[in-house]
Amino acid sequence: MAGFLKSRRALQGRHADFWQVTSDALDFALETLGIDKVGLRDRLMNLYLTLDAFPEVTDALAQLKKAGMKTAILSNGSPAMLDAAVKAAQLDTLLDAVFSVEEVGVYKPHPKVYQLAVDRLGIPAAAIAFQSSNAWDAYAASAFGMRVIWCNRYGQRAERLPGAPDRTVRSLAELPALVGAT
Repeated sequence: MAGFLKSRRALQGRHADFWQVTSDALDFALETLGIDKVGLRDRLMNLYLTLDAFPEVTDALAQLKKAGMKTAILSNGSPAMLDAAVKAAQLDTLLDAVFSVEEVGVYKPHPKVYQLAVDRLGIPAAAIAFQSSNAWDAYAASAFGMRVIWCNRYGQRAERLPGAPDRTVRSLAELPALVGAT
């Protein structure tokens, strides 16, 4: 639902941050289903602030850092959300940067978002190894010119979009070897 609302807002030229869009989508879903349990909405929204990383992420990032590689997040999340989630997952010391679409005012898969990474990192798109577990995001980053590794944990079907991942893995534990960080 949140993705649907993001795309509709984008088509209208009326951007709102991820927190607002997700909140609106949750309110719509709760109202549609007739759920009015006290505290449920706030509890569900606050879960975004305490998301855990997948078990192998910390080790994979540590290996990349040890090999001298820069690490960053490029997310549709709002800055406050991202800050809370990164700290909750204890990834803050393993990341060089966290970029939010709020800097460009449009969501992925818009090319402006991928250009944000190029501009902020100061390197060409082809020098960026981009990982995503979202197929649509992996395909869009590839179409933009990034080298892409799609983390397809659940065996999703390939997208029918421009671009294509350079590699597909089931776990980010495979990442360091693929980018020469072992």
